[in-house]
Amino acid sequence: MLGGEGTLRYKSARIPGRQLLKIVRILRGKPKKIVQSNVLSEFPVGYIPRETRLQSQEVAGAHRMSDVEVFTINEHEISASETIETINKLITSSEAKWLFLIDSTVNENEKALAISKLLDNAEISSDVVFADESNVNPRFPILKPNTIGPHTLLSYNVVGRPALLSIAKLRINGGFSTAAGWAFEHDFYLRLSEQRGAFQHVPIILPAGRTQIGFDAEHINSDTCAVVNAALERRKWSGEVSVGDLPGLVSWNLAPPSPQPSIEIVIPTRDRLELVLQCINAVQDKTTYTNYSITILDNDSKEPEMLEFFASTSHKVVPCPGPFNYAKIINRGIKHSTADFIVTLNNDTIVQTPDWLERMVGLASLPDVGIVGSKQVESSGHCEHESVVISPYPQHLRSDGNYPYRDHFILATKDVAAVTGAVQMFRRNFWESIGGMDETLTVVMNDIDVCLRAQLEGRNVVYTPDVVHTHNAGSSRGKLDPKADRNFFLRRWDIFGSFQDPYFPPVLKLFGETFYFLDPQEPLNQ
Repeated sequence: MLGGEGTLRYKSARIPGRQLLKIVRILRGKPKKIVQSNVLSEFPVGYIPRETRLQSQEVAGAHRMSDVEVFTINEHEISASETIETINKLITSSEAKWLFLIDSTVNENEKALAISKLLDNAEISSDVVFADESNVNPRFPILKPNTIGPHTLLSYNVVGRPALLSIAKLRINGGFSTAAGWAFEHDFYLRLSEQRGAFQHVPIILPAGRTQIGFDAEHINSDTCAVVNAALERRKWSGEVSVGDLPGLVSWNLAPPSPQPSIEIVIPTRDRLELVLQCINAVQDKTTYTNYSITILDNDSKEPEMLEFFASTSHKVVPCPGPFNYAKIINRGIKHSTADFIVTLNNDTIVQTPDWLERMVGLASLPDVGIVGSKQVESSGHCEHESVVISPYPQHLRSDGNYPYRDHFILATKDVAAVTGAVQMFRRNFWESIGGMDETLTVVMNDIDVCLRAQLEGRNVVYTPDVVHTHNAGSSRGKLDPKADRNFFLRRWDIFGSFQDPYFPPVLKLFGETFYFLDPQEPLNQ
């Protein structure tokens, strides 16, 4: 459970961030604020695009440039199949280590700078070395995570350009697929991900990225859907792929296992009959999945109407006595379950998506997935949760709040650091294998902690925007916010030290309600 943004815990946890922000402001001057409207002036705050000025000392030596085979692509005049065939011939004969794909509109200075910086940072074991990307719109750079999530990559081409691709790895895979059309790079990255290839991110914004045609719907959408469909077929996953809300973004939905696994929805509560009835009625009225049950976890309810409801309801009620300890309540409820999958559902949530259980169990049943979460909106319609990012502290991502730029990242089904416990689905036996929630974390951070521990066991945490719940956060537990929970979590994961959210751009930091750009290579942008 992540505390509200008005809580003392939330404010005090920002003290290190505020000090860092003061330093950033001194160095940069006061940045422009994001315009909260349909048109943004910039994102993120603090990023100031400058004309690339190539210095001679920045260019790799000629002996190193020989390690790179450069291929220039003209997507306007030469077909995808002809382009791919020519590249594949080059791959078979080249003596270079890396392949660098570049658009015909990129100039020599931009090309040399991008290759130089990638080579400077390339590790021997890498199969792909990629950087953050100058965008077609110069005030909105394409920022990328350090880790290429396998499920994020199904949604869109996270790697993009500029990138160095291992020619040896391309040869092993038979080069690029001519059937992939203009999504041939995306197709290669999907196949490489399936082979657990080594992707290395260089957190520097470089030129020589994709051009306007690479983000044209007619140019890329059909091919992207085709390569994602092919990836699902290779993995023997039954599902549907459709065009997403942006060019190059797809929506993919997996069918639930057959026969339907059993799902138990556990709803913790202390009194609050009106919330419980609202939550349960929405589940019963809207849910299209059939093999589910509802269990209410009663934490010492006292109100007569609540006790009367417990006595008359057909749903299972599990007594969970004692002081409020969310982790302990959830763990106790799951111990009383025999279902294949569990959903934790706050009593102040209202399901909006009829096939929510089908969509979530399709993801949760994947062998590499530990926990699945959903999108949550307030009753006003404003976004409340679109995954949790740890940047530098765990906070809810919200597309109409702190992340107001509508890009591929915010709209994708993706791998994330964590999702809120207000709505989580997981296999019961997996939950038991990791010991459930840590009951030391009584009120807050227990949901984030269990997500991070799931990843230590090799399981991904996946957020899907295709399942929506209304959630007015804090309706049930009020202002409970133990300082001990926060401090224990911070120490355990070294949150303000070595911890880095693997699935969120490392150059972004959230202070207050604004994401700021903190460039690790400041001289490059001067």
